[in-house]
Amino acid sequence: MTRDSDFKQVVRARMAETGETYTAARAAVEADRSPRQVAYDVARAEQERLVGRLFSDGRIERVPAKRKVRAAVLLEVVSRFEPGRVYAEREVNDVLLDVHEDCAYLRRELVNYHYLEREGGRYRTAERAPARAAIEHQEIPAWEAHWLPEFLAGRFRSGG
Repeated sequence: MTRDSDFKQVVRARMAETGETYTAARAAVEADRSPRQVAYDVARAEQERLVGRLFSDGRIERVPAKRKVRAAVLLEVVSRFEPGRVYAEREVNDVLLDVHEDCAYLRRELVNYHYLEREGGRYRTAERAPARAAIEHQEIPAWEAHWLPEFLAGRFRSGG
């Protein structure tokens, strides 16, 4: 049985539309999945695996040392910001303190990974997903390429 609630919603919507049983609707939905949707689902599963054990009640229990896992955590953290909105440093700190007590470290990392931009003491989410050098791809989760451009464009609010 799948644990992916988004997938279950799609299956149930098909059931309501067609009158099919769950098993038949699930098989039809799975057959209709495009390679792009499969890649998205694989990337989302990897993202959940990387960060799932690190968050408790919306807070990071510990900042990971491995760069790929840290980038995955930062993707979850940046989802707490509103794309395009300009934030004062104090506002950024308030958002980050809800995640972890070392807000200065998280703020620097969000800027270093190009998820936030800083100019004149003001912050905002990046206008577009950063172009990554080939060497960086091994240190960045696949979820970034699937989710970040849509988030930055304001098409959805959270990481999940």
